[in-house]
Amino acid sequence: MNDKKNLELGELSCKLQAIATVVDDAVQGCQSDSVALLALLRQLEQLHRDIRDGVFQESLPVNRRQLYSLLKDIESEGGWPYIERMRLQAFLANLPQEAPPENNHEVLESDGSCG
Repeated sequence: MNDKKNLELGELSCKLQAIATVVDDAVQGCQSDSVALLALLRQLEQLHRDIRDGVFQESLPVNRRQLYSLLKDIESEGGWPYIERMRLQAFLANLPQEAPPENNHEVLESDGSCG
């Protein structure tokens, strides 16, 4: 029984490594293409959501002993998986400024579409 579980964990580890390699290859292929990288992030987020809301929820424990085992694993293996979104301020901090801040007010005043 234990050998079977170890074999299954080994197979899962190999599959996860293969997935990581494919994702890393995709990242390398999109290195300077922010639109392609954004599409990749969206796909990963969708996969995460599909797994979480589908088969993961269906596999949740049905008794206290199984729940304890799952919680213990979550705690010991690094917590709950989460895909963090970049905060807008961090995103904007990486953009080059086109005009000095004092000129932004003038541009808004001269733009007839703003008011």
